[in-house]
Amino acid sequence: QVQPVESGGGLVQAGGSLRLSCAASVGTFNVYTMGWFRQAPGKEREFVARITWSGYGTYYADSVKGRFTISRDKSKNTVYLQMNSLKSEDTAVYYCAVKTNVFGSNWNSPGSYDHWGQGTQVTVSS
Repeated sequence: QVQPVESGGGLVQAGGSLRLSCAASVGTFNVYTMGWFRQAPGKEREFVARITWSGYGTYYADSVKGRFTISRDKSKNTVYLQMNSLKSEDTAVYYCAVKTNVFGSNWNSPGSYDHWGQGTQVTVSS
């Protein structure tokens, strides 16, 4: 069983920073990538960033490029999302997701991931 657990959300003023963490117990599963997604009220869940299990490949949504950084501590099976220069439009529930399959042509799509955390709320006040 793969169970990602997020932490680090909270309330921050616009222009501030937060760091989210996702610890995932992966057991014997092969992990191909871990990603962060977010969902604002009334909107669909959207891709934010992902990192390959090797740590060499990182990918970002255009809306967060240059402000967010995803990284991984392989020894701890933990992925981080450093969020700087936060904007009110970054307000959402942030979810960590783990992909343990090679299916799907779009690895930025939520439907491509098979294990999800419970989510952590990030609120940016303007």
